[in-house]
Amino acid sequence: MKLEKRTKSDEVIEKRWYDDACGTALALEFMGERWSLLVMRELMLGARRFSDLRADLPGISANVLTQRLAGLERAGIVTRRRLRPPLGVQVYDLTPWGREAEPVLQTMGRWATRSPLHDPTRPFSPVSAMLSLRTMIRPGGGYPPMTLGFHFPTAQFVGRLKTEELMIERSDAADADAVFETDPAGLAMLVYGKQPFADAQQQGRLVLHGDAALAQAFVDLFALPPKVA
Repeated sequence: MKLEKRTKSDEVIEKRWYDDACGTALALEFMGERWSLLVMRELMLGARRFSDLRADLPGISANVLTQRLAGLERAGIVTRRRLRPPLGVQVYDLTPWGREAEPVLQTMGRWATRSPLHDPTRPFSPVSAMLSLRTMIRPGGGYPPMTLGFHFPTAQFVGRLKTEELMIERSDAADADAVFETDPAGLAMLVYGKQPFADAQQQGRLVLHGDAALAQAFVDLFALPPKVA
């Protein structure tokens, strides 16, 4: 009996949930299982170790995370590699095609935050907080150029605001005009709750370094969309 070579694509097709030619249905086949999109979200700003993903997705079990990473890898969305010595650890990252899904997450985020059920006081992961800035920044461009640092207890990022976009990467932001030393929930209170810097500092939730006026100008670029009736 002749044996046919099976490909990763064949394995994915066999597990499809929908018999539907629509691209939306195919996207759901790739990303529609619980946790899949959030795993992708956590990889949007670069490679992560398995333990990092578990720490920032506290509701997921090790078994489910393993399954979701394997499924996303089969679909060509996630790749894994081993870092060079001396670290030598295995990390997971999005493929270039997987990273193209960020606008999908942004559109879903903007749409869902219009619901009265959206609760901005729930926990944020550091990556989620950073991606929310890229999602909720005032549309249309014309932003004042500046460099901002975000120092969280478990992660550091730098945001480079240019006239047309906000770029974010993992960095210690040595050249930042201003640095927010806080936690993701504290940043959300500043950016979306419009908590005054002085109040956050008095509560011990913020240490602000650098140009306070520029930091305020940055915060003023953000607002949650209006709720649906």
